[in-house]
Amino acid sequence: MDVYEAVRSRRAVRAFTDRPVRQEVLERVLEAATWAPSASNIQPWHSYVVTGQPLAELKKRTAERLATEDPWDEPEYQQYPPALKSPYLDRRSAFGTQRYGSLGIDRDDLEARQRAASANWQCFGAPAALFCYLDRDMGSPQWADTGMYLQSVMLLLRAEGLHSCPQMAWAKFHRSVAEVVAPPDDLVLFCGLSIGYEDISATEPRTGRAPLTETVSFVGQHCAGRN
Repeated sequence: MDVYEAVRSRRAVRAFTDRPVRQEVLERVLEAATWAPSASNIQPWHSYVVTGQPLAELKKRTAERLATEDPWDEPEYQQYPPALKSPYLDRRSAFGTQRYGSLGIDRDDLEARQRAASANWQCFGAPAALFCYLDRDMGSPQWADTGMYLQSVMLLLRAEGLHSCPQMAWAKFHRSVAEVVAPPDDLVLFCGLSIGYEDISATEPRTGRAPLTETVSFVGQHCAGRN
């Protein structure tokens, strides 16, 4: 699989089979991902890969918390600006409409939307999950570096025939994750990444992307040499 195919075929998969992912495959992916760029090579990410019984225990704990309506954990970072403006708000709204519409869930059916969202904390059935942390002292550039690391992981997973789903939703249950992976206190959970083989029987529409003219401006003689 070449790089273009990996980029275009990567997407947030929300239905996985229970087929196990071999540890040697995960090790190969994560070893290669260490070459992701970071400012001054500080490599600010800390990853915990969870499978088997520990992952089952984590899913059990989050399911119990949801069943008892235990409140989400106190946020440790702001996931979105409090006043998200256009066009970003429009794109997020369009995603929600498509996501829940594909499940036959009405916009006003909050209970059904919550049930669908709860699948996040079951890793959408995936048999492996990666939880990515950063040191609390890190700034915005290091969070950006960690995003490049995670993108590298996701593209390498595609090269192995695997899919993934990055989930900031896990930050809402960071205490439960910490109970299983036992990170040092000076780390903050950024997100989880569900990993596995796609359940092709549960396909859903792929989220589109903004046209290039909305997100890219060419400055200079970029058309030189064209007829």
